[in-house]
Amino acid sequence: MSIRNNNLKDRNRSNHKDSDSVIGVTNHSRRGFISMASASVVAARLPAKRTNPKLYFVCSQDNDLFKVAGLPGHAFETTQQAISAADSGAGVLILAEQYPISPTRFDQEMIKMAAKKNLRLYIEYPAWLPEMDISLEKAGPWDRAVITSSRFGGQLKPSRIVSLNDCHYVSVPIPNPDIVVAKVAGFDTAVYGLEKTESHPILFENFAHSLMVATTKLSQFRTARYGPSCAWVPIWEEILEWLSRGKSVEPLRWEPTVRPSYRKIQALSSDAERESFRRGIKWFFNSRILVDESWKRQIDSAKLLPDSIAPAPQRDWSIGNGSCGMLEGFSSRIDLRGYQPVRWALRADCMGETSLALALSYAISGEKRCDDTAKNLIRFIYGSSNLAGGPRAQQTSPSFGLLNWDVDSKGLYYGDDNARCLLGIIGAVGLTGTSEWDKSILRTILANFRTTGIYGFRGEKIKEVDLQKNGVHYYQQMDRKHFDPHYEAYPWALYLWTYAKTDYKPLLDRTVVAIRETMSAYPDTWQWSYGTQPERARMLLPLAWLVRVQDNAEHRGWLRLMTEDLLKHRDSTGAILEEIGQQSKVGCGPPASNADYGTEEASLIQRNGDSVCDLLYTTNFAFLGLHEAAAATGDRYYNAAEDRLAQLLCRIQIRSEEHPELDGGWFRAFSPAMWDYWASNSDSTWGAWTIESGWTQAWITSVLGMRSKAVSLWTLTENSKISRQMDSVIHEFASSGGI
Repeated sequence: MSIRNNNLKDRNRSNHKDSDSVIGVTNHSRRGFISMASASVVAARLPAKRTNPKLYFVCSQDNDLFKVAGLPGHAFETTQQAISAADSGAGVLILAEQYPISPTRFDQEMIKMAAKKNLRLYIEYPAWLPEMDISLEKAGPWDRAVITSSRFGGQLKPSRIVSLNDCHYVSVPIPNPDIVVAKVAGFDTAVYGLEKTESHPILFENFAHSLMVATTKLSQFRTARYGPSCAWVPIWEEILEWLSRGKSVEPLRWEPTVRPSYRKIQALSSDAERESFRRGIKWFFNSRILVDESWKRQIDSAKLLPDSIAPAPQRDWSIGNGSCGMLEGFSSRIDLRGYQPVRWALRADCMGETSLALALSYAISGEKRCDDTAKNLIRFIYGSSNLAGGPRAQQTSPSFGLLNWDVDSKGLYYGDDNARCLLGIIGAVGLTGTSEWDKSILRTILANFRTTGIYGFRGEKIKEVDLQKNGVHYYQQMDRKHFDPHYEAYPWALYLWTYAKTDYKPLLDRTVVAIRETMSAYPDTWQWSYGTQPERARMLLPLAWLVRVQDNAEHRGWLRLMTEDLLKHRDSTGAILEEIGQQSKVGCGPPASNADYGTEEASLIQRNGDSVCDLLYTTNFAFLGLHEAAAATGDRYYNAAEDRLAQLLCRIQIRSEEHPELDGGWFRAFSPAMWDYWASNSDSTWGAWTIESGWTQAWITSVLGMRSKAVSLWTLTENSKISRQMDSVIHEFASSGGI
């Protein structure tokens, strides 16, 4: 089915029995939903309305549409009651109360009753339709809704994408619908059309019977978190105005169940950052991703599912204290009740990063459970779990000292993940003043360093089976150059930090070579993952810390260049927008076809110009990098950039009373133009509505906490006594290939 651009609006008007002068009141060009200026209220920006048409609803009192519409009308238990009560020529909405368990009762007799009174009917998820065979279906996990007619005016043009989360529908053979559901690639537009993908009608008009049919339940738009919120204003206004034969309806207003904490132009409160930090820390507990002894066996069942994605811990379950580890975070899927499942992986990086955020919370608020939980997470990593156990605990093993990616991996070692885990832990240790884990920390740092090649590049990852087969000398002698800061930059930062503490010069020498080679290759030969902006954001931290250990004009120049190029893509809200680079250097780019959508890791944008910032791969690490750059250089340029980003993050933090498990978090994707959580959700694993406990939540809260205490990660760790363990750790490595 191809996207059509017909003149359905004019054709509908020719069938209206009301005068053209009344119909003209529905001038859709005046609907100002193009950008959503309010995070807490979605509204059509319409002038005062001249009429208040009476509509009749068949639904419960708590139906989203019935509550939002605010029209003078009644909710009836049965269709017969509503039709009997309706005035001649009125509109009746028969909403799907048993969705998705059973379709809505509808039959020929109801059609006849409505015809006698010249009524217009809107029916959702019907069990029967005149002269049509229907069947019950469920949309695929990557399917989205696409506008396919000009019914909704200039605000929602054909090819526009909206979301219908967890969509069940009745399949009907109807040509030229107004909305379809299909698997399509694109940010907010189906860039490859619909010709080569299967699509199914979602909304259409049956002219013969004065009937508009939604094959699914559209009226749960608030509960099921259909998006973007601003797009559903003209959809519903058009449906209601059609039912009212062109009579204008009152502006639709509702507060999304999950929304940004501030409106786009709303002034921040004087304590906005401290409050954002407090709520961000509270999320770790309210989300129940901290595993408790009473339900940790549930992990065994969850890990049998694809990507270990399973329903979230229930709200009445006990909150863990870190001793049993922590789950990864929320998956991007949204069900028909607005809930999201959780990734039940127990990852070293996420837990190590979170230990810093919680330690900062204890330092600021004195809340003892934060201190206990931070320490317990580190003990879980280095003690009770197998993350540092197995071959990683054997001095004769080439993987000695490394940290496993998660507790279920059979030996998978990302240098970047190990580095971020340790960056969190060294910060937490700096706050507690303990030396309990110094030897373990140094062991992991040097274990990664000794599997780094002669030019300071380690590559994306190393597997246990390959490491055992090849031995450490194989990796030490690699002459590869891997210009991909996503994987390389944070290990470099960690090596620079360790050099500053131990004076072990190979750490500095090899790292400086790698950074120099990388900066010389910028930008033409850089590889990129998800976009060019994540690569720039990742480089800020090692460049800032390079200034710490070797402060010269060249190194400051590298830092300034990377920051300026990153901020070239910043919009008026302070959001750092994403950018796609050369396709020949792509790691995880946009899908190349509709069929590719949802099949692998991917960027949040389809093409440059799509308005979105990425809080999993760019904004979070830019926030940390700018913070450390400001502290390292004393240059107000970096302070100002950091301040703007802090204000944005306070504004777009999730606010939700209905979903306390999400409140205080940050989704991966945010569109500043729409002022809503929206993007291409093509990433098969970490999509637009992911909340990652470590990468995103931990670093944003940690930087907010460090800002509150007026410290940097570098100064926070300046009293580390890790150098005392250097001789002992080097001796340990001697039996498995040395350093």
